[in-house]
Amino acid sequence: MNYIAGDTIRRLREGKKLTQRELAERLCVSDKTVSKWETGRGLPDITILPELGDALGVSVPELLTGQVAVNRNVSANMKRSVFAVCPVCGNVIHAMGEGAFSCCGIRLPMLEEETAEGGHGIVVENVEDELYVHLEHPMEREHYISFLAYVTDSHLQMEKLYPEQGAATRFRRKGPGKLLAFCNRHGLFSVKL
Repeated sequence: MNYIAGDTIRRLREGKKLTQRELAERLCVSDKTVSKWETGRGLPDITILPELGDALGVSVPELLTGQVAVNRNVSANMKRSVFAVCPVCGNVIHAMGEGAFSCCGIRLPMLEEETAEGGHGIVVENVEDELYVHLEHPMEREHYISFLAYVTDSHLQMEKLYPEQGAATRFRRKGPGKLLAFCNRHGLFSVKL
């Protein structure tokens, strides 16, 4: 099994408008070597992958998977935030647009928001200048809310939660936005404010 597809190298090289010779010169290899990579008759040495990724304008995980992430959030609107959660260690990763993220040796997919009726039971109460957010949800080792987040155009507030504690927090009110809750079994849910 190949760890990198030759058509991925070719597609990325052509996207950068590089010839095989130009790519070869950047990597200090021959153009015949690049040709072998692209036709599947050879593989780049694993030690050259960071330089190959740099030359092609992608990260090593993008190079290996052939899936290039393009961040279209050029205005840096926080409402376009994306999240990923590592299934091994539970790390929560936040980005202000698409990207290629990995943790514990795994490429992490971005969580897809579901806007189901009731948002998985998210309840929001206004308390002075804060939002009290809570859910009637199991908080057990096998089934729990991993994080709550409040996102507006310009702010993100997030609370990491753990099993055996309550599924509740307070956020300072910052205007219209959305609230997110991530259930480790059912995914990411949102409700608009």
